[in-house]
Formats: sequence, C-alpha cells, structure tokens
Amino acid sequence: MVPAGDKSSEGDEPARLRIAVFRLAKRLKPTSAAGALTTTEVDVINTVARIGPVKLSELAGQTGLNPTMLSRVVSKLEEHGLLRRLGDALDGRVCRVEVTAAGGELRERVRSERNDVLSSELALLPAGARSALLAALPALESLAERLLDRSAPDAPEPNSR
Repeated sequence: MVPAGDKSSEGDEPARLRIAVFRLAKRLKPTSAAGALTTTEVDVINTVARIGPVKLSELAGQTGLNPTMLSRVVSKLEEHGLLRRLGDALDGRVCRVEVTAAGGELRERVRSERNDVLSSELALLPAGARSALLAALPALESLAERLLDRSAPDAPEPNSR
C-alpha cells in the first residue's frame, strides 16, 4: 500500500521494499536484552553463532567491518565473555572466534525479545495483511539468501553467470 499523497510510480517497488525492510530491521535492532552492547556488537555475535568458529578475515567480510574495527569489537566481546579466540593447530597465524555459552544465551535473549515485538505487531495487522505478509515469507527468504550469497567474498560478479 502506497501512503496517501505518495507520488510513487510503478517501478518503485524495489525502493519501497528496501525502505520497508530497512525500517523493520532498524526498529527491531535495539533491545533491552543487549544492555550496553551496540547493534554492531550484537550483529557480530549473531554472525559468529550462525557460521560457527570463524577466521577473523572471514568475519570481517561477513559483517562488512574493517579489520581494525572488527578487532576492537571482538576484543570487547571477549572481555565480556561473549566470544572466545581460538588458535589454529596447523597455522599459528590464524585466529578464529566462537561464541561462548554466555554469548549464546545473550543471542537467544535478544532473538526472543525481537521475536516477541514482531509477534505483537503482526497480531495487530488485519488478517488479510498478516496472511499476505506471511505468504510472502518464502520469497523474501529466497531473496535474502541470494543477496547474502552475492555479498560473499567468493561470489561471482552478477553478470558473469
């Protein structure tokens, strides 16, 4: 639904979708469960938990953070007992990080809080709008996976297929 007075023309759907997804994500990011952690720090914990023990270089690519900033974030999360650095038996220069039990618990509290907020808001939508939104989930999930795959460090250029 285009807001009243919006002079959007056909073909603006990608922009409208991008804005809607951005607004949803922005409003779901702050949580009381995260305490004083920034959304970037919570995102790093989520990324490490999702992909498992990960090299810092790979984590930088996944999070979009430069190595210096990522090092600071990982150090802070390590100090708080939320991440742990692991050495590599085959290559002493390689450092991996993994989520600790405390980090996993924090992640679950944040996810639960975000899910509760979204569930409450979904319940307030008219039944037709809620059904349409839920019916679109498979397409949105597929789109998100394609975009995630495209942003991966080894992803082929879009025109090389």
